[in-house]
Amino acid sequence: MRLDAAALPYDRARATPGIVHIGLGGFHRAHMARYAHDLMAIDPDGLGWGIVGAGLREADRPLLDALARQDGLYTLTERDAGGETLTVIGSILRVIDASASTAALLDAIADPAIRIVSLTVTEHGYCLDRATRRLDMHHDAIAHDLMRPHDPKSAIGVIVEALQRRRTSGLPAFTALSCDNIRHNGDVLAGAALALARARDPALAAWIAREARFPNAMVDRITPVPRPTDAAALRSRTGIEDAAPLMAETFRQWVIEDRFAGGRPAWEEVGAQCVADVAPYETMKLRLLNASHLAVAGLGQLAGFTGIAEAIGHPLIRRHMEALMERETGPTLDAVPGVDLPAYRRSLVERFANPAIPDTVERVNADAPLNYLLDPVRERLAAGAGLPLLALALAAWLRRARGENEAGGPVPVHHPLAGEMRARAITGGPDPAPLLAMKALFGDLGADARLHAAVAPWLASLYEVGAIATLDRAATRGLL
Repeated sequence: MRLDAAALPYDRARATPGIVHIGLGGFHRAHMARYAHDLMAIDPDGLGWGIVGAGLREADRPLLDALARQDGLYTLTERDAGGETLTVIGSILRVIDASASTAALLDAIADPAIRIVSLTVTEHGYCLDRATRRLDMHHDAIAHDLMRPHDPKSAIGVIVEALQRRRTSGLPAFTALSCDNIRHNGDVLAGAALALARARDPALAAWIAREARFPNAMVDRITPVPRPTDAAALRSRTGIEDAAPLMAETFRQWVIEDRFAGGRPAWEEVGAQCVADVAPYETMKLRLLNASHLAVAGLGQLAGFTGIAEAIGHPLIRRHMEALMERETGPTLDAVPGVDLPAYRRSLVERFANPAIPDTVERVNADAPLNYLLDPVRERLAAGAGLPLLALALAAWLRRARGENEAGGPVPVHHPLAGEMRARAITGGPDPAPLLAMKALFGDLGADARLHAAVAPWLASLYEVGAIATLDRAATRGLL
């Protein structure tokens, strides 16, 4: 049985694009595209907010080709311990492979009907200097975009060139909406875009600052990387032929600052929260979910676990996560409107342990920026507070940078600085100093003697006895 738009709960032939999304991966298809689909089903105005999805990387081509063959349709399976729900998603109306040329992507954004350009490109896609978190003008893609601004390679270059074309044509600016797990993601995106625009033309930067909008947003949904066997499994289970199936947990959350240049979809009708200030929700998620995810994934991968549910199933890893949230990352939060924080912490443990979601430690370690741990470390140090549990999580990150687990098995390290990280990890061994000295990763924090003193004993223990025995030592000390 092939995917068919006739089965959708709306007339897809009446849908038109209002959004161009850059970074058409699994998370976007499980999150924003799902919200757009749901709105189309209940609100006729939602049909004017269809999505044109684009990929900038050569690695995106297989997915883009599969979606193009299926007219943008795909199945989303949402699972929890109680069962699963399967939905055919129809909100992606067109796909663009922009890996070789961004010309078609820029033409799509030039359509006056496009009022939002959204991104899910991970922190690496913003071409930031890792120490300053500002646009890195020496980044290869940014250097190219400055030399050839009308043929950009980076997502930032695409946004700036698209805004330049709108300005030249007398069209209104659009809203650039980050959907990445970056603290103050809209502000970061605005800073990068304005920096590149200023380098091109100060008048362009002034127009963008005045006319465009860059709202901050918090996104949340655990979405495992699709496996090669998923299509066959779906066909066997349901008879559906889908070359781009996707799986996600049932939970989803989207909190968006209500600052848009040309209107927005009524996403609040389908569960999103549109607020004046996203910061409390964003910090809550980054400190509790993302920092915990990275801690669990780092310790779990060293210990030889493959899945997040498998790792959190070990009682010592679970206790570390619970104690980390309660004693160290949680206390860095202010009150969050409408949120019961103890209940939120408990829900995270349950979500991580969801046996129906085959999320992997490798996926989390690949996607999770180090700043998930470093931001609360900075706040704890500034407050003169202890951080033994954060230090243990950071030690696991440093140990994993060696590229092997404690049994000597290979551990893929997906990071632009992976080669230097591995070399320094091997040089330092149980001494964290060589890695902490990497200013591109740690900035001035790496020179803080307090951090070195907190991390060094845990890193030595991870080398000496491994992750689980180190956690047992932490429990013996009353830390878990």
